[in-house]
Amino acid sequence: MTDPQNPGAVPPSAPQNPPAYSSAPPPAYNSQPAPGAPVPGKTLGIVAFVLSFFAQLIALILGIVALVQSRKAGVKNGWALAAIIISVVLMIIGIIVIILVAVAVGGGLAAACAELGPGVHTLEGGGTITCN
Repeated sequence: MTDPQNPGAVPPSAPQNPPAYSSAPPPAYNSQPAPGAPVPGKTLGIVAFVLSFFAQLIALILGIVALVQSRKAGVKNGWALAAIIISVVLMIIGIIVIILVAVAVGGGLAAACAELGPGVHTLEGGGTITCN
């Protein structure tokens, strides 16, 4: 593609001067929002933290939601992170306790059935045991 009026002219290509880029560093991860601005997920993180001592599964879900909201806004949320950690630790402890109680009760029933023999037995406290 040449100019019919000027056959020796070179067609223009990319601009000779590239666009100027800012030499400023990219924005850093802010630990605090602008003064007076609400922190997204902070209230939900506090609620999750309180619930983490009573209802771990609900607190875990709320803590994750609060943490995601805060990270999308570029702020830290220690309440949500603490709620997640406490919820997970207490759920693991609860599972271990349930397993230990089940083993203790199951072991006691097995010993009672071994002593009493097969059949349905009435206990002194009013309960019954069915042994095979």
